[in-house]
Amino acid sequence: MNPAAGASNPRHYKYYDLLMAGFVTVLLCSNLIGPGKACLVTLPLIGWSVTFGAGNIFFPISYIFGDVLTEVYGYARSRKVIWAGFAAMIFATIMGLAVIHLPVDPQVKLNVKMQPAIEVVFGNTWRIVAGSILAFWIGDFTNSYVLSKMKLISKGRFLWMRTIGSTIVGQGVDSLVFYPFAFYGEWETDKLISIVIFNWLFKVSVEVIFTPLTYLIVGFLKRAENEDFYDRNTNFTPFSLSD
Repeated sequence: MNPAAGASNPRHYKYYDLLMAGFVTVLLCSNLIGPGKACLVTLPLIGWSVTFGAGNIFFPISYIFGDVLTEVYGYARSRKVIWAGFAAMIFATIMGLAVIHLPVDPQVKLNVKMQPAIEVVFGNTWRIVAGSILAFWIGDFTNSYVLSKMKLISKGRFLWMRTIGSTIVGQGVDSLVFYPFAFYGEWETDKLISIVIFNWLFKVSVEVIFTPLTYLIVGFLKRAENEDFYDRNTNFTPFSLSD
């Protein structure tokens, strides 16, 4: 293992690019495919009925990717991945708008029938789109920062505490930014609050459930990459792409 002490880390890694691709894939799928369906679930015991986008089932996996990246490769390399995801979401949004507004060939009957469905699935309001992108950006940087700082404080011990603790903060910020930004004034306040709480608890629960798998992946990567990065001298500004 190499508990590196600086922010400059020019090494090449075997699995870093694959993790970046996996992160961006999960992020795009959960934000493009998932929001097309709203789900209604009645919670057992307490009897609350909550509404959430289907993408929320898979979105927490992106935080697991973020935890692994920060734990193994450090904040600076995780920062690059977050910016890659941010750029991918911007491009997907622009592409979605273009696909919706390009004129349909009336001679292709299937396209004429599909146009309303495409508008429903990809035609989110500006508040939902902007809220989703903003919440992702703030939440992921918060998650990575908290995990990195907790690693220094704990001297690399208690990985479960770092992954769960950073997710509690990061996902909390994500939910507090997205839902009020996207739906305040359209949903009743008590419903909005219940959805924020449910989604926050649900996302944290996913992190808890996947903790054993996170341990296995982190352990494998640290051995395979011969890396265990400590952000002792890292510049934690989000506005940089340097290592």
